[in-house]
Amino acid sequence: MVTNTITTGSERAIIENTLDRNREALIATVRGLSDVDARRRLVASLTTPISLIKHAAAAERIWFQRFWAGLDEAECDGYSERDEGTFAVAEDESLADVIVEFERASRRSRAIAAGFDLEDTKHNPREGTVSMRWTLLAMIEEFARHAGHGDILREQIDQTASL
Repeated sequence: MVTNTITTGSERAIIENTLDRNREALIATVRGLSDVDARRRLVASLTTPISLIKHAAAAERIWFQRFWAGLDEAECDGYSERDEGTFAVAEDESLADVIVEFERASRRSRAIAAGFDLEDTKHNPREGTVSMRWTLLAMIEEFARHAGHGDILREQIDQTASL
C-alpha cells in the first residue's frame, strides 16, 4: 500500500497520514531482502532488518492494544512487553510473516486510535499523563528513527552484495 502525502486538512488526518507513511517507510527498508539478509547482524545490538519490523509490531501493541485499549497481554495479537523481547524473531518466522504481523498490528492500532480524540489522556507509569496526540506523534518518531536505522542496514547489506 502506498499512502499519498496529505499536506492540508485536519490535524488528525495529517498526523495519521504521517504515521502511515512512516510505517510504510520502515517496511520499505526490508522489501526484497532474503530471509538470510534480513537476519544479518551488522551492529552490536539486537538490531537487524527483520527485528526492526518485529519491534515496530510490538510497539504498536504496547501503545494501542495494551495502553489505550487496556488489553491484557493474552488478548494482544503478539508480544507486548516493554523489553528487549520486542526484537526477538523466532527461527521459523520469515520476513514476510513479520511484515504481515506489523501490518496486522498497525490496522488494529488504527481501529483503537479511532475510538479516541486527540485530546483524550491516560496516565502512563513511565511518561506520566499522555494524550492520544502525543502517542501518535511518539509512534511517528519511533518509526521514522527505525526507518533510518533500516536504511543504514539496507545500505550495508546492498553494498556487501555488490562486492
